[in-house]
Amino acid sequence: MLDATPILKAYARWRLDRLARQDAVAHQQRLLLRLAKRAAGTRFGLDHGFARLRSVADYQSAVPLRRYDDYWQTYWRPAFPRLHNVTWPGTIPYFANSSGTSSGVTKHIPVSHAMMRANQRAAIDLLVHHIANRPRSHILGGRNFMLGSSTALTPLAPGVAMGDLSGIAARHVPWWARNRYFPSGALASLTNWEEKTQRLARQSVREDIRSISGTPSWLLLFFEQLQEMAPGGGQHLARHYPDLELVAHGGVSFAPYRARFTALLAGGHAETREVYPASEGFIAIADRGPDDGLRLLADNGLFFELVPVEELSSRTPMRHWLATAELDVDYALVLSTCAGLWSYIVGDTVRLVSLHPPRLFVTGRTSYSLSAFGEHLIGEEIERAVSEAADTIGANVVDFTVGPVFAGRGHHLYLVEFHETAPDDRLAMFCQTVDQLLSASNADYADHRKGDFGMGPPQVLALPPGAFAAWMKARGKLGGQNKVPRVTADPEALQRLIASLSGKRIE
Repeated sequence: MLDATPILKAYARWRLDRLARQDAVAHQQRLLLRLAKRAAGTRFGLDHGFARLRSVADYQSAVPLRRYDDYWQTYWRPAFPRLHNVTWPGTIPYFANSSGTSSGVTKHIPVSHAMMRANQRAAIDLLVHHIANRPRSHILGGRNFMLGSSTALTPLAPGVAMGDLSGIAARHVPWWARNRYFPSGALASLTNWEEKTQRLARQSVREDIRSISGTPSWLLLFFEQLQEMAPGGGQHLARHYPDLELVAHGGVSFAPYRARFTALLAGGHAETREVYPASEGFIAIADRGPDDGLRLLADNGLFFELVPVEELSSRTPMRHWLATAELDVDYALVLSTCAGLWSYIVGDTVRLVSLHPPRLFVTGRTSYSLSAFGEHLIGEEIERAVSEAADTIGANVVDFTVGPVFAGRGHHLYLVEFHETAPDDRLAMFCQTVDQLLSASNADYADHRKGDFGMGPPQVLALPPGAFAAWMKARGKLGGQNKVPRVTADPEALQRLIASLSGKRIE
């Protein structure tokens, strides 16, 4: 295979120079006005006077914040599945299935041709930042492996289909990248996740894999499959993919998985790089180290608004954008996109750590919080506490969820699947560490835990290996971009989950 990396490096020099000189605020304003001009003749554009918009302020006055259900009921459902000139010009060719991490409600997110091109540009930016960090890279000298969903989409109407975003993306790999992409053909179209991962494991070790991307939890399950089936065995990925350079991960917090990835990559020369793709658009990429945040893609089809989390339910919330946003504030992320989403509340919360250029950390979900007793925990706090508590007892987390138990004084229950069964004598230390970390980071939690008065100490139920994967399989959510909900706030839903995972009921 011809190594195309020199061509990529030439493009990377040009792109990095542009990014170094980029005025993100100016780019964002121009981009928003171009999007509005393009959609001015759609039903949504006519309803909101897009032809008259001249500034970001004009736009924010004309277009209120909306959630998925608002769009579905008012604009998309009446015409579904053929959305023609509804919120974006032309006919929407694809819908990406998105369940969200907490609601579980399947959403059908429009994906336009313009959005597919934007996602492809973002994928190239990922390689650009890799090249910047690895100037001796030969990443296009072999194949690039995306562990995603099936390319076998569900037809809805002539020229319209539905599936996971990764499957849609895999069907539209650019011509120049097709012989450098893995998997392809019949293997990419398999819908049975277990069969697919077995066949991927067997085939991938025969390929020259230079990068692999996916959701961390599913990547780890695949790597276990690889170790069981691939010739030579062994713990380290370098034994199976000796020229692996890049592991791109996104979709969930990497903190609970970092230790296991570090062990898997030991002895090789691969780096990890976080990405922030969503069904609504490709939002950000790590252009530096893991502690420096993710750089917003300010020039790639998405206009970003940022609403302080505490104002999200207000009648007139303060709506910031890059020109007015501040550092170290928890914002709800709002998108306007080249697929016809306008001031759409994504459901994620973020915190800016740099403005020039704009970089952020994803801190959780707007619906991913736990406040059954008034403790007001956010996703970032829960993720960090679980990760550090696992480190304390020398364990690695496969997946987890947490929810409230109201019996007696009430407490939090963590359902945790460890990579190896954690001895009972270490579980008490796990709970104690979680409790201490949350008390130190969250004053409301600390107040409720004083003297065990407002809330009892957390408890943990260690699940057997494979429990969450079996549960996801039973729900038809095995693999791809599907995620275990980090918080199960409904106590009855938590009990049903406990019964499904362990056959128990916790009081």
